[in-house]
Amino acid sequence: MELRDERLSLIEAKYFPVVFRSHGMAHRAVIGIGGNVGDVAARFGRVVAYWQRNGRVRVLKTSPLLKNPPFGFLDQPDFLNAVMLVETNLDPLALIRYLLWVEKRFGRRRTFKNAPRTLDLDIIFYDDMRLKTMRLEVPHPKFHERDSVMIPLRFLKDGKV
Repeated sequence: MELRDERLSLIEAKYFPVVFRSHGMAHRAVIGIGGNVGDVAARFGRVVAYWQRNGRVRVLKTSPLLKNPPFGFLDQPDFLNAVMLVETNLDPLALIRYLLWVEKRFGRRRTFKNAPRTLDLDIIFYDDMRLKTMRLEVPHPKFHERDSVMIPLRFLKDGKV
């Protein structure tokens, strides 16, 4: 895939991209993953391996990693981002609570809005659901405005992984 912005680049790493077999769980979600602190690609691989062993969330397919500049707070390193198609038996609110717990387990500290981070996990889509609560909005608001989601998402939808 050709990227029109020289600040963006696609990277392959362990588990990015990859396809796993389904375990027949009830729901499918697209999860966005991002980070820019430490060895991000290795951390992403550890998250996928953890989920494959843990059983609450199983990864079905991942995109390549996208290296891209930060937005919001600009004085920080570039980010790596990807998207993952997962299956789960968790409902959307239980899933977001679980993702926040995983972020913390993998070193996330929330210091200020758009701060550098070890791991950021977002629900982009959950089945065909539309949901808006104080804790969660699905589909993720403004996902369609972010290269960090839209470019990796093409790999899930186009069957290129």
